[in-house]
Amino acid sequence: EVQLVESGGGLVQAGGSLRLSCAASGFTFRDYAIGWFRQAPGKEREGVYCISSRDGSTYAADSVKGRFTISSDAAKNTMYLQMISLEPEDTAVYYCAVAVGSYSCSGYECYQLCSASLYEYWGQGTQVTVSS
Repeated sequence: EVQLVESGGGLVQAGGSLRLSCAASGFTFRDYAIGWFRQAPGKEREGVYCISSRDGSTYAADSVKGRFTISSDAAKNTMYLQMISLEPEDTAVYYCAVAVGSYSCSGYECYQLCSASLYEYWGQGTQVTVSS
């Protein structure tokens, strides 16, 4: 059974940084996509940053480009979302998720990589609050 556990959320002032972690267990897939999503109160879940294991195809939401990066540590079965220059608008519950399958994209079409409907496995979420 795949389990994803996020950590690293918290309260930070605008301009600050946080690194979210997502520890995966029961994970044996060869081809998959990893995504970070967020949901603010009263808003729909938004794909923030997603990456394909097949060829490294990535998608980053315009609102986080240049501020957020995704990485992973295979030895620890953990993926990370490094966030810098945080803004109050980044306040949300952040989720990591895994989609099983072989995904590839280029250019504009990569937004589909961050479609929540692709993802079968989800963590419980971690709260990020950015104060102004």
